[in-house]
This record gives sequence, C-alpha cells and structure tokens, in this order.
Amino acid sequence: MKKKLIILGCGFAGFSLVKRINPEVYDLYLISPRNHFLFTPLLPSTTVGTIEFRSIIEPVRNLKYVNYYQAYCTEIKPYENKIVCEDSDSGTRFELDYDILVISVGELTNTYNISGVREYACFLRELNDARKIRTKVIDCFENASLPGLSEEKRKAYLRFIVCGGGPTGVEFAAELHDFIEEDVKKKYKELADITELILIEASDKILSTFDSKLSEYTLKNFRRQKIKVMLNSYITQVTPQEIILKDGRTIKYGLLVWSAGNAPADFVLKSSFRKSERGKILVDEFLRVEGYKNIFAIGDCADNLLYNYPSTGQTAQQQGKYLAKQLNRLSENKQPLPFRFRDFGMLAYIGSRKSLANTSIYKGSGFITWLFWRSVYITKLVSIKNKILVLFDWFKNFLFGRDVSNF
Repeated sequence: MKKKLIILGCGFAGFSLVKRINPEVYDLYLISPRNHFLFTPLLPSTTVGTIEFRSIIEPVRNLKYVNYYQAYCTEIKPYENKIVCEDSDSGTRFELDYDILVISVGELTNTYNISGVREYACFLRELNDARKIRTKVIDCFENASLPGLSEEKRKAYLRFIVCGGGPTGVEFAAELHDFIEEDVKKKYKELADITELILIEASDKILSTFDSKLSEYTLKNFRRQKIKVMLNSYITQVTPQEIILKDGRTIKYGLLVWSAGNAPADFVLKSSFRKSERGKILVDEFLRVEGYKNIFAIGDCADNLLYNYPSTGQTAQQQGKYLAKQLNRLSENKQPLPFRFRDFGMLAYIGSRKSLANTSIYKGSGFITWLFWRSVYITKLVSIKNKILVLFDWFKNFLFGRDVSNF
C-alpha cells in the first residue's frame, strides 16, 4: 500500500521534490495557495516586459500523478498525523491525514515593522507582485506625460525607489534602467531625461553576499548608468507619495519596490516546532524536523544549527532533490544519507547587458558573463515550453522592444 506524502508549498524545494519522487511508492498531495511553480530568478525581467509572465511558470496540474489542492495549511497536528487547511478564496476548511509531511512554505518579505511599507510599497516575490509593478511603471510614465503638470509633480511620478541592495533589488533596478534606456527614450522621449532611479541600502555595500570586487564593480556600473545608490540609509516611514529617512529627509516617489530581506512566514512562527534564532524550523542533517521522524522541512523555512545554508533557490532545489532521493531510498529499506549542500555560486544581472558570476571556479563580470547568465537560466527552467517561451521573449524584445501596453 502506498504511503501518503503531503507537501506544503510549491517553490523550488517542494516542486523539485515532487518532480523526482517515485509516484509508484507514494500517494502525492501538494497543498499550496499558488497552483504553479515560479522561476523566481527571472521574475525581475517580467516587471518591465523583458519576459512575459507565463513564460516562467509551470502549472502544477501538468503533473498528472499529483493530487493538488489550492489552499493554505493553517495547522499541523503532529501527534494525530493530520493537517488543517483552508482556501482563502472560498473559506472552505478541510483536514488531511498523512504518513509523511514535508514543509516547504518559504519566507515572506521583511518589512521590519516600518510604518506604511505593507500598505504602499510593492514587493517582488510572486507573479502578482510583478504584474502590479509592471502596471505601476507604465502608469507613472503615462501620468507624467499628461499636460498641465508642474515640473516637480512630473519628476515625482518618474522617481523610482528600490529599497534593498540584494540580488532582487539590484536586478530589478537593472531591468528598469534598461527599460528607460531602450524604450522610454523612444516611446516617452520628453520624459527620459527627468526619470530618476534610486537604490537604497541600509548597509555600506550592495550585493553583500558577492565577492567584494564584484560588489564594487556593480556600484561603479550603477553610477555610470546614473542609478543613484544611497548606502547606510534607513527608511523609517512610508506614505502614499514619499519615504522618510532616518536623517529626516523626505523623498517623493512614483513607485517604491521593497526587497529588503526575508522573514519567516506566520504559519512557521505559529507552529509548535522548535525554531532557530531566525525563526525558522530546526531540522537535523536528514532535514527531519527535530523530534519527529515523519515530518521534514526544506527550503527557506528550515534551519540547521550546524550548517548555515544560504536562503537561495539553489539551496531549496538541492534540498528538494535530496529529500526525494532519500524518501525513495527509504521505500527500498535503505538507510538515508545526510544532506550536503554544494555551492555552485551566484549570478546577478546588473543592466546594459552585463552580469556578475560569483562561483568558486569563476568570478567575473561584463558582456560575456551576461551570455553565461542567460545560458545558465535557460538550462535551469523546468520545462521545454518555458525554455522556448523565454528564448522567444528575448528575441522578440531584441527585435521590437518592450511592450508598454497597460491592461
């Protein structure tokens, strides 16, 4: 008889597990409020139309052997081997029992409890976030092109602020810069010269997880591109039209994108499992939740006291692949092997057809690295359909530019 395996979450960790688990041995159930896998490394490219939204998603229901429910898990009853779920749209609640449970619910964007961030800033974690940003970007240019506006009002509409100097914030700033240089100058000619792009970072450097030389190179490159980088700057309050900095300065904006770190999901914080100082679920070297033999946690929601795994898609994907392999081994009565993370390095796009590569074998930047960046991401996309669509989007963008339609 098949064992019932329930997976919570459809990110890199959960989807990698589902793709590699043996459906002949396990009866698979996937619970997630999102009915698709999202290739997040290319999400910033969708915000300005470099890539279309559906090109980087893979529907869960394409996997015929998976029982999928679009819902949130609201409670785990570990001593009863049951979970409680709820559909946020209809409010329908239901219970499921399990033999093995895998928690891979990821994290949320950290607002640091700063007033106004959740209400007025745009995040960049989901496809809906990217769609909202894309609509807002075009609205800013259309609003600024209306007659009768003062120069100050026009500039405010065209001031784009990015909070957070990590890979997501840097790549979004780079994509927006390309849009301004390659499309705004053609389609909104009178607005290009008064558009302002500001990147705000609380620490003294951007891309702190990269080699210091690559971080410095990015900073110089941004300054050449006229992207204003404000280091050691703290936002203390956000209003509908301006941000307030710690030193008392106020800056009006048309769009604020917030990508200043991650925080545990409420579901994880409220769970009864033992947690690390970062609020994540503690797991052992086999990714089992401490104190339970049939509950596992993988991806950004999990932490190990002995190994400080980076919170990246690369880590989550490796953990998903590992756990699928070990669960398959267990079904054959083989002993599991401990998880070992292999660091393949990091990539980042920094605009003007330049990228960074920060790997153990190669550390570089520039146009050749940009070609490498694109080739790696094409190979990492999960389906042939995604690969073809992204290649077509890049080719279409090269020939015709980005679409500035709003709908």
